[in-house]
Amino acid sequence: MPNSINTNYGASVALQNLAKTNSQLQTTQSRVSTGLKVATAKDNGAIFAVATTQRASMGAMDAVKNSLQRGQSLVDVALAAGDTVTSALEEMKQLAVNIQSSAAGSDSEASYLKDFNAMGKEVASALSGASFDGVNLWTTAGVTNVTTNTTGGTYGIGFAADTSSDATLTAINSGTVVRAGATTTAVDAAIKTVTTSLATLGTQSKSVGRQLTYVGKLQDATEAAIGNLVDADLAKESAKLTALQTKQQLGVQALSIANSSSSILLGLFR
Repeated sequence: MPNSINTNYGASVALQNLAKTNSQLQTTQSRVSTGLKVATAKDNGAIFAVATTQRASMGAMDAVKNSLQRGQSLVDVALAAGDTVTSALEEMKQLAVNIQSSAAGSDSEASYLKDFNAMGKEVASALSGASFDGVNLWTTAGVTNVTTNTTGGTYGIGFAADTSSDATLTAINSGTVVRAGATTTAVDAAIKTVTTSLATLGTQSKSVGRQLTYVGKLQDATEAAIGNLVDADLAKESAKLTALQTKQQLGVQALSIANSSSSILLGLFR
């Protein structure tokens, strides 16, 4: 190749190589600073699209988890009220035995009836006060649906009918029960109603809990999958960064040498 002051091919090659090294170095520095090998669509359009879709799914799963947690809270509040009612009914059964064994019209009968009716009011108060976020499973007719997945699936919690209107409960929690209504038969019927409802709530609580666990695991798996797609291997990028920095310095020196080659031609004319 002839020596020319108009064309410096060596400098052009050195400049191209330096530009390529600088581009690679910029990419590596971006990966090190963000921890991502695919941070934008420019890095890899296909993977970026997949990762973005999965991130949107994770956001939807957060909403599902919130719905399930709300449902679990509704059931837990209802269960707490049911436990209180069960304890009250057990005491009411004892009082019913005392009432029926007392002489009609006696002071002891009146005293037992007063306690019985007071406990009945506590039962009514516990059932009506078991509300969370404006919903009371004991007084709401029909089930309350919670979202279970991102495609709109639901799960119903509560009871198909209004439990508080059950005749067996209404008969003893009015607070005005007379001797004829204060019987162990009436209390046993109320206990059966409450315990059956508690069994239903217990099953629903376990089901909601299992679904919450599943959604949590699904989120973790999705997050790991996204990481596999877009996360950078920082150990690898760190080693690459050092190599590129060295290569950049050598490229600058090579360009400097190539640029100085034209000045050598001056020596031919001395």
